[in-house]
Amino acid sequence: MAKKEMTTDKFEVANRDLKEGALEQITVHDQLSIDQVKSHIYSIRGTEVMLDRELAQLYGVETKVLNQAVKRNIQRFPERFMFQVSPEEWDSLKSQIVTSNKGRGGDRYLPYVFTEQGVTQLSTILRSKTAIEVSIRIMDAFVAMRRFLSANAGMFQRIEKVEQHQMLTDKKVEVVLKRMDELAPRVTPEQIFATGCVWDAWSYISDLIRSANARVVLIDNFVDDRVLTLLDKRNDAVSATIYSRYTEQFRLDLAKHNEQYNPITFIQLPHKSHDRFLIIDEDVYLMGASVKDMGTSLCAITKMEIAPETVLSLLK
Repeated sequence: MAKKEMTTDKFEVANRDLKEGALEQITVHDQLSIDQVKSHIYSIRGTEVMLDRELAQLYGVETKVLNQAVKRNIQRFPERFMFQVSPEEWDSLKSQIVTSNKGRGGDRYLPYVFTEQGVTQLSTILRSKTAIEVSIRIMDAFVAMRRFLSANAGMFQRIEKVEQHQMLTDKKVEVVLKRMDELAPRVTPEQIFATGCVWDAWSYISDLIRSANARVVLIDNFVDDRVLTLLDKRNDAVSATIYSRYTEQFRLDLAKHNEQYNPITFIQLPHKSHDRFLIIDEDVYLMGASVKDMGTSLCAITKMEIAPETVLSLLK
């Protein structure tokens, strides 16, 4: 008998706290429709649930008051009735929620959610008239949703199949596009750079050098250590040769470079060469400016219909 009185007292304390924490009373028949309730039902872990903060709002109480009442009767709420969402689940839930409830607790804690059975149990510990009426409407909403899902199960299955087919199609398209990108030439055979397009010019020449399979040959009267950095973008198996005019500074830079990195061969130009050439394997490109100055002013680079050996023979 004493145990029964303690349980009754527990319910009375919960009800008193709920009444003291009430924000507003809801006239259920006038304001709360099944559609309104359904808008607060979410899907998580394969079941339909309602958030503690939104349930509290429907009951007209503060969230913490509702949760305190539940904790006093926690034996009535096994995990299949109520559970706390994980951070990942909460992120997913927030994407389903149209309106924010930051005024009723915000995101300071991971909320609890209640299944249909959990909502039924709430009505047993929140024994006010409003709580009972709200719980009935919530039960009606759950039933309506189950009927809707059951009546449209075939349609949902078809939608799922369409989505799976679309995902498969997207993957196939992605593979095709990736393959097309791999087969497409990395660089166009000719390019013009406006004044100030230094990075565009540098990137273009870098791509040319990376595309080499056997050799890179630069014929340029004016080179500096930036050219060494550029030629180092080639693959390890690709040779690099510079035809230029020797300066003491560049000689020192080249020596230090070759001590640490894949060596670059330097050949002194026997005479001045006005034009600049870049040889990539068997292709010859004519450049309108020195490599180190490409893009600082209007210039162009174009692929020539000439054999590399023809150009190299003229340097002797």
